[in-house]
Amino acid sequence: MIAPPGSSFPRLVEVMARLLAPDGCPWDREQTLATLRPFLVEETYEVLDALERGDVAHHQEELGDLLMQVVFHAALRQAEGAFAIDDVIAGIVDKLVRRHPHVFGGEGASTARTAGEVLSQWEQIKAAEKQAAATATAPARTLAGVPRALPALARAQKLGSKAGRVGFDWGGWAGSLAKVREEVAEVEELAQAGAPDPALAHHEIGDLLFAVVNLARKLDVDAEHALGDACGRFARRFEFIEDRLRERGRSPGESNLDEMDALWNEAKARGVGVATPAQET
Repeated sequence: MIAPPGSSFPRLVEVMARLLAPDGCPWDREQTLATLRPFLVEETYEVLDALERGDVAHHQEELGDLLMQVVFHAALRQAEGAFAIDDVIAGIVDKLVRRHPHVFGGEGASTARTAGEVLSQWEQIKAAEKQAAATATAPARTLAGVPRALPALARAQKLGSKAGRVGFDWGGWAGSLAKVREEVAEVEELAQAGAPDPALAHHEIGDLLFAVVNLARKLDVDAEHALGDACGRFARRFEFIEDRLRERGRSPGESNLDEMDALWNEAKARGVGVATPAQET
C-alpha cells in the first residue's frame, strides 16, 4: 500500500527533536530564533534560485532545507512553551478552509468561481478576521500584514496594492506612469543643482523607485521578479562582453565604452540573457 502524501513528515519532526535533545547536536542546540533568521532568509532565496533556474532536483532539495527551518523554529517555540509544529499546521489548515468557502462550504459558503472573485473573497474574509481581532488600543490597519523584512521592492508592491484596494491609488497605469515622470523630474532637478544633499537624494530616489513599483503593479508585473530577471540579463550580457574581449586579447579595463556598448548590443541582438541559465545551456 502506497503511503499518502505527507506521511513522512513526522519523521522530520522526530529527527529535529533528536538533534535538539540533551545528547543531540551541539551546533543545533546552540541556535536561537535570532541566530536562525539569516538561514531562513538564505534557504528561501535558494528555493527561488532553483526555481528560476528550472533545476528540479535542487528545487526539491532546497524545499527540504526550507521545511527544516520551519520545523526548527517550531521546535524552539515548543521548548519555550509557546506552540508546537502541530499548532502551526492546525493554524494554516483552519485558515485555508475558512478562506475557501467556495471549496469547503459550511458557514459563509460562496459561489466564487473565477480567480478574481476568489481573491476578492479572500481579502474580505481576511479583513473581517483582522477587524474581529482588533481592539480599541490596536485598531485594524489597512497596511497591516506586510512584513518589514520583505525585500523593498516586494514590500512596496504589497503596500501599494493594499492601499489601492481602499481607493488610495493613481488612476490606471497612465496615472502611475505620470507619477513616475513627476518623480523623475524631481530627481533630475535635484541632480542638476549639483552636489545634492545625500539625505534628500536618498528620499527622492526612494520616491522614484516606489512610483516605478506601482507602475509595475498596474501592468501586472512583479517588480521583485522583474528586477531579478533584469539583473540576470545584465550579468550574462556582461559576461558575453568579457568573453568577446578575451578573444581579442583584452579585458574590460583595457577596452572603452564604445566597444563594450557595441558588444552589449550584439549580446542583446543574440538574445543573451533572455532565457533562464538552464535554458541557455
